[in-house]
Amino acid sequence: MLRDNILKEIKPSSAEEKKILEIASVVMKQIRIPNAVPVLGGSFAKGTWLSGNHDVDIYVRFSKAVYSGKNISILLEKELKKSFKNLELLHGSRDYFQLKMKDFTVEIVPIIEINHADEAENITDVSLLHVQWVSRHRQLLDDMRMAKAFFKANRIYGAESYIQGFSGYVLEILTLYYSGFEELMQNIAKWDVSKKVVIDIEGYYKGKALIAELNKAKLYSPLILIDPVQKERNAAAGLSWEVYGKAIELAKNYLEKPSLKFFEKENMTRALLKKKAGKNAFFIIEAKPVDGKRDIVGAKLMKCFEHVKKELLSSEFKLVDSGWEWEKDALFWFIVPKEKLSMLYKHRGPPVSEAERIRRFKEAWHEREVLEENGVSYVLAKRKYREAKDLLKAVVKDDYFMERIKSAKLL
Repeated sequence: MLRDNILKEIKPSSAEEKKILEIASVVMKQIRIPNAVPVLGGSFAKGTWLSGNHDVDIYVRFSKAVYSGKNISILLEKELKKSFKNLELLHGSRDYFQLKMKDFTVEIVPIIEINHADEAENITDVSLLHVQWVSRHRQLLDDMRMAKAFFKANRIYGAESYIQGFSGYVLEILTLYYSGFEELMQNIAKWDVSKKVVIDIEGYYKGKALIAELNKAKLYSPLILIDPVQKERNAAAGLSWEVYGKAIELAKNYLEKPSLKFFEKENMTRALLKKKAGKNAFFIIEAKPVDGKRDIVGAKLMKCFEHVKKELLSSEFKLVDSGWEWEKDALFWFIVPKEKLSMLYKHRGPPVSEAERIRRFKEAWHEREVLEENGVSYVLAKRKYREAKDLLKAVVKDDYFMERIKSAKLL
């Protein structure tokens, strides 16, 4: 019953599918380049897209025999400009394009046609191989949708640098590897937050040491997920240990009490934060992002969020909880105890055994008595901020913050 209710909410209707196809058709009909074929890609082509998703991915597949080594982005741009005035150029490993059409965002990506990953001239050339691989396992498409909806609702979906979460492709592989959504939850709940998980679904390495095959950058992630179409790639290389731990906790919570709420994203509001904070104090910072590519803008917002956390913790405020979300504007939220900090704090100095450093420390703090604790010197200094609100007012105006956003205010 729960599964049916979930799919009812997340599975696109035939009307949605028809609309996507109409939008894609309008664009694809305008691309008439010899030996280049436009094809649908992404989660729509795989059959794993979610209701309400207005992103359309179109790949223009250029013949390798004709276009190998050529700048296919320039060729595609010339063709698209003939029909679309609002074309936006986006820079990546290979330049691609974006169109806004009604409520839809259409991305048009040039690729070289390949049959195997080792033929790729650019990482984007492998994209359709991912589509083909997932499409061979259509019996689990709804389970893959459920996995995506679950991770998306809980804000750990996406491999972008500012999320460091689970990409859609990673979730598709994991759902297939574990043979379904429920089985995925059961196995993630068994993962150890302090240990790596290694999954090689196609059995490329068969027990061989991965370190000998993959470079260290690809092994940093807590999840080593060998790409089934590109054995040299860890598909989960962008996953952080923090998000990995959150996934384990969420899976355990879901299994303890399965509910539709795990698939429903709840946007942060003042009322919700007040409820979450309980007897503690809570604060919301609203930040207007700069213009630019979403991944880059998101990385700047993440740095701002981490900067605020660092300032709070370094000033000895206890963080009960914190988080951030970003749609149009970004919202950073923080929960701290209501109590004021003490007027004085222990400003640490050098170890008492280091005579010269102690002498200089005493000179610098000559008006205060230098004390000792566990072999380390300190003085009782006056605290700059006793209340988190005062610190946050200053932080949203400091140079580090303002260099990365348009504006910010403490709500």
